[in-house]
Amino acid sequence: MEEMNGAEILVKSLEDLGVKQIFGYTGAAILPVFHALQQSDIEIVINANEQASAFSAAGYSRSSGEVGVAIVTSGPAITNTLTSVADAFGDSIPLLVFAGQVPEHKIGTDSFQHINVKGVFGDAAKKVIQVSNDDDLESIIKDAYYFAMSGKPGPVVIDVPLDKQQKMHEYQNMNVLRFEESYHDDRHLCEEQCEEFYQLFLRSKRPLLYLGGGLNSEAGSHAIREFNEYFGVPSVNTLMAKGVVDARDDLNLGMLGMFGTPYANMLIQENDFFFAIGVRWDDRVAEKVGFAIGTDVAYIDINPEKMHQIKIERGPKFSFIGDAATAIMDLLNYAKKHNITLNIHDWQERARFLKRSWPLNYNRESEYIQSAEVMALLSTYVDGNTKITTGVGNHQMLAAQYLPMQKAKSFMTSGSFGTMGFSMPTSIGVHYANPEARVIAIDGDGSLRMNLGELHTIASLDLPIKILMLNNRSDGMVQNLQDAAYDGMRTGTQRPKDVHFAEIARSFGFCYAERITYRSDLKDGMEAFLNAEGPCFLEICTDREEILYPKVPAGGAYKDMILGPYIKQVSGDTIE
Repeated sequence: MEEMNGAEILVKSLEDLGVKQIFGYTGAAILPVFHALQQSDIEIVINANEQASAFSAAGYSRSSGEVGVAIVTSGPAITNTLTSVADAFGDSIPLLVFAGQVPEHKIGTDSFQHINVKGVFGDAAKKVIQVSNDDDLESIIKDAYYFAMSGKPGPVVIDVPLDKQQKMHEYQNMNVLRFEESYHDDRHLCEEQCEEFYQLFLRSKRPLLYLGGGLNSEAGSHAIREFNEYFGVPSVNTLMAKGVVDARDDLNLGMLGMFGTPYANMLIQENDFFFAIGVRWDDRVAEKVGFAIGTDVAYIDINPEKMHQIKIERGPKFSFIGDAATAIMDLLNYAKKHNITLNIHDWQERARFLKRSWPLNYNRESEYIQSAEVMALLSTYVDGNTKITTGVGNHQMLAAQYLPMQKAKSFMTSGSFGTMGFSMPTSIGVHYANPEARVIAIDGDGSLRMNLGELHTIASLDLPIKILMLNNRSDGMVQNLQDAAYDGMRTGTQRPKDVHFAEIARSFGFCYAERITYRSDLKDGMEAFLNAEGPCFLEICTDREEILYPKVPAGGAYKDMILGPYIKQVSGDTIE
């Protein structure tokens, strides 16, 4: 055993866990920890504010198999961090947040920068720990790291009073494996459960895979790709599962839902076996699913609360609570052992026909650049080494529709919480987790403004992150909703002055910062942006009046999908 103060124990515990970077912002109540970090090999990345720090840490988690770590101070730092923690909780992202706190004897008083951390994060985190002077900080930290990844992953917030950071304790050097093993999930499907699944599966003629974020890992992606190499079942995915299967696969029809691809939203209306894996049945998807009579539902997920809810709402004929990748491999191994095959040639051809016959499209005659046009162009440059982050808005849905992601953990976006300001800070964490990848942060002018300070972070650290901003001088998605619901009366969604964001990026020190207003400059400008070194910023001025299609109206079903004036069936072999 070695005697250290609490701050040093915190840092040593992170070192034992293999943490290489922390993202944070300092302050009086966390100074001992930052001082201890100076004696460590752990790199400190200072963001422009605490919300951005936690977004960067979550970006590290989202794009890797490790847990990102954010360290912030007390009071307003805690409330600033709340949005990022709630965002990670909504998307089941593991995250560790350490917050400074007033000395323990001042907790519950009107002390400067004191706030009740459990009260703030109670319903927005997987777990909140208020550390006492008598607690073993080492075991708390090492346990929290693996707890954050276990079961349904999520953020853990650890509040450390200032006097706990300063007080001397004995460091026991506990082996991290004992904590990792305590959360090992060894649940498998038994032979009888596999047989029950295949009794349903084999009587289907039109099965459809519905893939969710529970498969968005190396193991999950590998399992479902192997399963589908064997069976060849058409698939649709949630926003959080983009990249789990290769988007270029002609049997993957892309994102389902309110702004899903036309072919995904068409195919779901025809299936007779809906196999949902690792999904939370988001309301923008599930509320629109009106299964035809005779459609069987199978559901695999690790969250027992969600399973209970779906059993009541959807009555799945088959269900299993456990790790999605493990369950899929159990099913595949059973099929191979018993020589189970599935003949769905006609259904496969139907899926391929819809995908090639109803392509995404946009207004090609407009004098203004279309945001969809930019995403269509960018799609031709996406490869297996590309990592995308997005803000929230029309640009986010267009990126989800158009970009052909090829690998798991390659598309990072705010799904459940829909948090504007997400893209730039998240891209910083993605870069540190994947230093050899090409990281592209896609944002709209509304979303980018919310964490504009991260332009300074990226430039000052000379990070090779590429920011692609679509500037339509409005909050386009909300404007579209206003036009539909309020007869075109637009309140609070348009910018009265055109700001040149590329000039702002250049003033911060971006190596490449350009603005495009004319279509004739678009292709050359995109290539120059993608080929440039260092921090790069490309601002593209797009059509303020562009409307996002297709869309399923609120309260509508998939049969009510609105394709808009530009998405039309193209010629090809007819498969009815």
